[in-house]
Amino acid sequence: MRIVTVCGARPNVMKVAALAHAFREEPRIESYVVHTGQHYDPRLSSDLFAELGLPAPQVHLHVAPDTPARQLTAISHRFDDVIADLRPDWVVVVGDVTSTLACALAATERGVPLAHVEAGLRSFDARMPEERNRRLTDHMSALLFATEPSGVDNLLREGIDAGRIHLVGNVMIDVLLRERRRAEASDVLARLRLAPSRYVVATLHRPENVDVPEMLRAIVDGLRAIGRLCPVAFVVHPRTRGRLEATGIAPAPLASDGVQLVDPLGYHDFVRLQAAAAAVVTDSGGVQEETAVLGVPCLTLRRSTERPVTLEHGSNRLVGPTADAMLAAWTAVATGKWRVTPPPPLWDGHAAERITRVLLASAPPAPA
Repeated sequence: MRIVTVCGARPNVMKVAALAHAFREEPRIESYVVHTGQHYDPRLSSDLFAELGLPAPQVHLHVAPDTPARQLTAISHRFDDVIADLRPDWVVVVGDVTSTLACALAATERGVPLAHVEAGLRSFDARMPEERNRRLTDHMSALLFATEPSGVDNLLREGIDAGRIHLVGNVMIDVLLRERRRAEASDVLARLRLAPSRYVVATLHRPENVDVPEMLRAIVDGLRAIGRLCPVAFVVHPRTRGRLEATGIAPAPLASDGVQLVDPLGYHDFVRLQAAAAAVVTDSGGVQEETAVLGVPCLTLRRSTERPVTLEHGSNRLVGPTADAMLAAWTAVATGKWRVTPPPPLWDGHAAERITRVLLASAPPAPA
């Protein structure tokens, strides 16, 4: 069985890494990894392959930075050529970024069966491009691999046949559990002069938080309020750094209030930074998942989340992006009023193995 798996953004790399390791163990599978180039900073994408013990992707589409609509067109066009050349039995896409939808469209137009990993996640916020991407991808997919029960429920409610849906767990957690020991050896705390359990990690990248100057200032004010009580390591995505500069938010005032700006980190460094933190402030979906397994309180600066299982299991809370709300949430952590429960079912490090078994048992459907 020839399988082409697609990645394009940093979270995709971890998910594809889990699948690539599982496929490599199965002699009946011939596996190809395609990198679209959607994330062009090597710290956010390509360097991760080596860090996670994988060879470089066999195919790189080298798509240039551009608007999402133009990237969608470019990726779809170039991936069509890849399909024509490799003639895969399955195309596997992960997550909900532009690359996910672009390659799903190309595979569908070519009549190649499509499998979607992380199917069924819904924020029910139509403003989010990720919400549109995952909905469209799900409805084109022959196999849908869900990470949590809410994903299965959402797909059934949208009329997708139950026989196409498989609850398999979370491939992000496969990588986290496999790499955690190596992450524990990281010296990132010493480099950043942080003491275990005595600092907060922050990450931001979503347009609704960083593209609106008033919103970005409010969130930064919240980080500064927390930083006056506990050091904050603000790991700054390149896009977010540009927005900080454009908004006139300078590093010096942040530093005086205990907020340290940190350049993007490698996978092991960032896992170590999360695992030893008192709490994480984020708008990232992947961080919501990782903290659920690491047992670290997660303050998610969003109105909704497509990963409600993290709310149900107590590791994650939705927090308004204001200084008062953020400080109140941090106070709940600092005073011990936040209880983290065990991880969700099937988040056990074996999701990619389950996906592999389903793919091998599923003969590609005949073209319509």
